[in-house]
Amino acid sequence: MYANYAPLQTPQFRVLSDEQIEKLFQATLECLSRTGVNVLNEEARHLLAKAGADVDGVRVRIPPHIIQDAIAAAPRSFTIWGRDGRHALHVVPDKVYYGPGPTCTYFIDPYTGERRPTRRGDPGMTALVCDALPNIDYVMSLGLISDVTHTLASVYEYAEMIANTTKPVLPWAFQVDQVKDLYAIALAVTGSAEAFRRRPLFGFFSTWQSPLIHTDHDLENVFWAMEHDIPVIYIGGGAAGSTGPVTGAGLIVAYLAGALSGLAILQLKKRGAPVCIGGVPEPMDLRTGRPAYGGPEMSLYSAAMSDISRYLGLPFMGTAGASEAKVVDQQAAIESTFQVLLSALSGATLVHDVGFLDCADIGSLEMLVMNDEIIAMTRRIMRGIEVTDETIMLDLIDQVGPGGEFMSAVETAKLCRTEIWIPTLMDRDPWVNWEAAGSLTMLDRIQRKLHRILESHKPVPLPDGAAEKIQQILEAAEARERSRTK
Repeated sequence: MYANYAPLQTPQFRVLSDEQIEKLFQATLECLSRTGVNVLNEEARHLLAKAGADVDGVRVRIPPHIIQDAIAAAPRSFTIWGRDGRHALHVVPDKVYYGPGPTCTYFIDPYTGERRPTRRGDPGMTALVCDALPNIDYVMSLGLISDVTHTLASVYEYAEMIANTTKPVLPWAFQVDQVKDLYAIALAVTGSAEAFRRRPLFGFFSTWQSPLIHTDHDLENVFWAMEHDIPVIYIGGGAAGSTGPVTGAGLIVAYLAGALSGLAILQLKKRGAPVCIGGVPEPMDLRTGRPAYGGPEMSLYSAAMSDISRYLGLPFMGTAGASEAKVVDQQAAIESTFQVLLSALSGATLVHDVGFLDCADIGSLEMLVMNDEIIAMTRRIMRGIEVTDETIMLDLIDQVGPGGEFMSAVETAKLCRTEIWIPTLMDRDPWVNWEAAGSLTMLDRIQRKLHRILESHKPVPLPDGAAEKIQQILEAAEARERSRTK
């Protein structure tokens, strides 16, 4: 027996020291009390004023005690469930989950390769693929449907996703009526509000705007969600040099001021409500002014934000598995691999935007499939090396001796599949075998796997009667939106 000994040491790294984190946190508190944030929701301003904030029109300057109390009030962990009761996101610092992102304007057709506007059926396909991929933990739409009533895009997306996966889903919405529609769809599956309260079927994804703005609709949406026991993911970010300071430290302070002021508003609305903060902190591309989703700085900044969230005891949503490439090519592989590995090493809780191309403008199922393999490799690295008497294998080494072989050993057969990762896409054959099998490239293998999933994977059906109820909800939402345009 060894004192203070553990057989596994999970690989990890940190960008920031405790001293740097404390300095950034104190700077954030000063920023909030001196500069403040714009809060465009009247109820939120009232809550902040009642707690002791200085409200001047829509500008609200928030003293440190409100932020510190919000951090203390926020749950350190909560769970979002899939509809089968087996898949779940246990949202807690250092437990890492991967999934797509939402709202891409364009979608790569998985059969023609065409870049086209996202349309009905695409979120359902995305959910189906996520359901089949073992290393994708939750589902987002990967696109913004363009061929429906535009205000209802998120509702149609959720209806498609929930029907095609048993994994947890993170939908979004424009306005509170659509949040209500999402909730109604969830109740059609769970059967009752009480069942949803015990096991929330989705987490509501929302954003604050950079720099330092909380909009009226965003807050109205998350307020309604919290009132109905829906966990909230509330994220922002900013691009270094455009919507945020150009330095990493300045960008982090501006991000943290937005995130923690949002957390404070939400905890003042409902103390103890489950909230995950997060950020998409891109650098600005110096040639075009666009955010650079594939830049190394995004992974660096995101890891630093994860450091701070761990320090504060808060779950964090980061970003990985995305690229500035326009198709799934070597650039896409390089950028997404760095992102996935660094997000795991930093311990970000929810990692989204897996499958994004072209500055979050294109959703790609091929990119999603490739990243599933990258995540699998990363998770093998994150398991580390188990050091026990059994794994050291001194007796076996002695038995085999110099010049022997270990392939035929019983111990090798017993442990090889847990010790050595087996790829599903990577080619390890010698040239002659690879050539005889058709000389398939990585993209060929990705497309074959994707088509096999689309053509053969069958998701678990919805409960009896749920599909009919969901269709009624969509029809009622359409009628509501039509009445508003008259």
